Amino acid sequence: MDTPRDILQRHGLRAKHSWGQNFLGDPSILEAIADSLELREGEPVVELGPGLGHLTRFLAATGARVTAVEKDRDMIAVLEKEAIPGVRVVDGNAATVDFAKVAGVPEVKVAGNLPYHLTSSILFQVLEQRDHVTRAVFTLQKEVVDRLAAEPGGRDYGLLTAILGLYFTSENLFDIDAHRFHPPPKVDSAVLRLIRRPAPLAPVVDGARFIRLVKAGFAQRRKTLLNSLKSDKSLGTGEQLQQALAAAGIDPMRRAETLSSEEFAAIERALGPVAK
Repeated sequence: MDTPRDILQRHGLRAKHSWGQNFLGDPSILEAIADSLELREGEPVVELGPGLGHLTRFLAATGARVTAVEKDRDMIAVLEKEAIPGVRVVDGNAATVDFAKVAGVPEVKVAGNLPYHLTSSILFQVLEQRDHVTRAVFTLQKEVVDRLAAEPGGRDYGLLTAILGLYFTSENLFDIDAHRFHPPPKVDSAVLRLIRRPAPLAPVVDGARFIRLVKAGFAQRRKTLLNSLKSDKSLGTGEQLQQALAAAGIDPMRRAETLSSEEFAAIERALGPVAK
């Protein structure tokens, strides 16, 4: 397989720093990423930001039907010229695309070597589209993957960890040194695998309110949980929030980073029915 440098030179291109382009061309790593999706013959998979098509080739080699979503017109031209069998290239924005719709199926697996600046946007897309995403494998900044795999109580534990944890299992499959990329980023990366749970870890009354609740909890990490939750008036009055915390058995003096996904869910349920 040609290296990213070789393909860029062949097409007269350079990696675009402003787009966060760092191309991974190590065959053993790419094969491991493709294998972690456990794709079957003919199964649909959406690749976000395929770039020069290195991971794309390994996804296609599994026999899966690959829909490659790329925004950069130069990369689209490269992919079209490379003409990888079993791959359909779509002009689209990875941060806003409807994964299942673009693949033309009700459920889909998703993969990608994500630009660091789009990480949160794409992970929230996975959350919003959780009914249609069975598994996702992303190459991300190592620090982000460490946070997403963290347990409650530590500095790394954050709002995305708590929200994702309700619907997905999160696993750091392996780290990737920066020098494996072209051009090498300033930090190391890691491969995150998300597998959708058969059912949420705990029931909630309203998924959107659960997300708002967790966001409010982490909005001001130095404040107590009760004071942080008060910042979102849509959750209820201070008295209502105090009552919900008491009903859920949660000390209002705790801080958000100490709460598990199940405890946030218990608070959300204790808030009662959502006002119409």
